Formats: sequence, C-alpha cells, structure tokens
Amino acid sequence: MEKKRVVVGMSGGVDSSLTAALLKEQGYDVIGVTMRLADESRDFEENDRGCCLLSAVADARRVCEIIGIPHYVMDFKELFREKVIDDFLANYAKGWTPNPCIACNRYVKFEGLLARAMELGASYVATGHYARIEQDAAGRWLLKKGLDEKKDQAYALYHLNQHSLAHFLMPLGVYTKVETRAMAERLGLPVARKPDSQEICFVPRDDYKAYLKEKNPACLQPGDIVDLSGHVLGHHAGVPLYTVGQRKGLGIAAAHPLYVVRLDTAHRQVVVGSAGDVFASGLIAGDMNWIAIDNLQEPLHVMAKIRYGKEEGAACVSPLAEGRVRVDFAEPQRAVTPGQSVVFYDGDTVVGGGIIEQPLH
Repeated sequence: MEKKRVVVGMSGGVDSSLTAALLKEQGYDVIGVTMRLADESRDFEENDRGCCLLSAVADARRVCEIIGIPHYVMDFKELFREKVIDDFLANYAKGWTPNPCIACNRYVKFEGLLARAMELGASYVATGHYARIEQDAAGRWLLKKGLDEKKDQAYALYHLNQHSLAHFLMPLGVYTKVETRAMAERLGLPVARKPDSQEICFVPRDDYKAYLKEKNPACLQPGDIVDLSGHVLGHHAGVPLYTVGQRKGLGIAAAHPLYVVRLDTAHRQVVVGSAGDVFASGLIAGDMNWIAIDNLQEPLHVMAKIRYGKEEGAACVSPLAEGRVRVDFAEPQRAVTPGQSVVFYDGDTVVGGGIIEQPLH
C-alpha cells in the first residue's frame, strides 16, 4: 500500500520539527516546507525569535536532512502581505487591535499551504500546533483543545472548516511541551531546546508602534485624550498607538489611575476612564466561522475567550442579522478589544468564533 503524502509546515522550531519526525516514523511520505513570508524578517537582529527568520530555513533544512525527508522553501510573500500585513495596518488605522497570527493561520498557513500541498499530490498538511482534530459519530470534524492547557492553541485555529480539518494533522495535541522537547532530544533533533517564537514575525524587535510610523504614518494623526464626559485631559500622537485596557504611557496626571476605555478614530480621541469602566457586559462580533455546528440559529450557552491567554467566561451567544452575533457574559469581562477574536467552547471542543467589532457596556 502506498504511503500517504503529508506536507509539514516547518518553521525551524522544535514543534514543527518533531511533527515531521513523528509522521515519518508513522510511515507517511513526508515533505518539509518552510514558508517565506516577509522580507522584513531579513533585517531582524540576531537574537530575535520570529517564526520566519532566515535562520529558520537553515534549522528546518538541517532537521529534514537528519530525519531523511526532502525540504523546500515556498514563497508566500505576496499572499502574506495582502492577507496579514495589509490587514494589520488597516485594522490599526481604524482603531482596532488585530491578531496577525490568526490571519496568518487562516489565509496562509492553512488555506495557502493546503492548496500548494494538494498540487504536490499530498493528502494532508501537518503543523506543530497544540490542538486536536477528531471526527464525531455523525462524521463531523471537530477541533479540540490541546491536552497541555498552558500551550493549547485551539483559540488561534477557530477559522478551520470541515474541508481543512479533513486534510490536517496535528500530532502534538496529545502531548505536553515538556514531552515534546524530551522526544525531540531522544530523536537527536538539534532544535530540541530552541526557544519558542513569540514576536510578530514581520515587526522588527516586536515594536509595532515604530512599524506603524514607518509603514502607515498617515494613520497617526494627533488628537485629544478625553474622559467619558468628553473633557480634554491631554493629547496623543495617534489613536492606533493605544489599546483598550492600557494604563501606562498615557502621559496624563490624575487623582486616580486611568485606563483606555475606547478608541475613537473618527474624532481622533483616546477615551479614558476608571478601572471599572474597562469592563464590558457583552460584545458584538462578525466574520463568524462555525465548526461544531452548521450555523447559529438560536441562543447558545458557551464558554467564551476574548483573547489568547485569557481565561474563558460563561456567556450566551445569540444570532444577529448579516451573520453577526451578540455575546452576553455571565460576568463582565475586562478589555474587550475590537479586532481581537472571540472564540466559543463547549468543554474542550471549539464551537466557533469571530472578530470582535464592539464591546457592550
């Protein structure tokens, strides 16, 4: 029986490297692919840890040589610029705080790489994400949390659909990070102790403010910092330089701590208030994707997460017109931020998710 071909997206890190090695052990015909995403990565300092540095290509190639599989570099720069970088700049310009890694997963690492893999005759694409893919008794594909709660990445994968889930493998979802590194060491992989990538890969030194000033200076118009009543408390150099919930760096003196409550690009205002004003009772979200259900037809009680690393909170999600939803929290949530994603869970199963458009106070 012919081995099924799988393309492994290899960033040069321990997770994707071990993924390739495990699938090779399991008898798959494995091809390693490193995605060239952004020219900006060439200008990074040596100690930066983005996921698409030139050094990542060398690390991935070396791992492929050790485990005995072919390695290719594929150019996705045009798609990455359109779907990730341009989207990043456009969202900041309208006062939103985007998550570029989610956009990259959605359009580049999954849709883009999957299409290329199919052209190579592959049956699957595999990544080193800490999440699980299962099929229920009715044949529906489900996305579930990784067993390592600290490393679970299902939140960033809520956009996956029935087609993509049927063609993806995520073998690390059943392991902890400690187990992953230990297995990589046993297999002699040179990246076993390599630090995880943490920065936004196309933003040098993870300084998004400097990046905005260089790439889209027109979005940085000066304006006022005002309280909830509209009283001017200070001035700013650009609304996109702030984010909801921010306390430090406001440059204004007050009798009590002030936090960013809302960003108003139309009036060039950064609106601030007290700690309690940062909490929201609900939100409106759009650009929805559903995995565990076909679509939302009636209110559904779920656990909701409003950003990566944030604990889930009980909520009721209800359908609105044009595919949007209203989310009402059982307890108010802090710093509900337009541009971030809200993801819904039923236990360890991802029900679906979407982009936060506005908080409800």
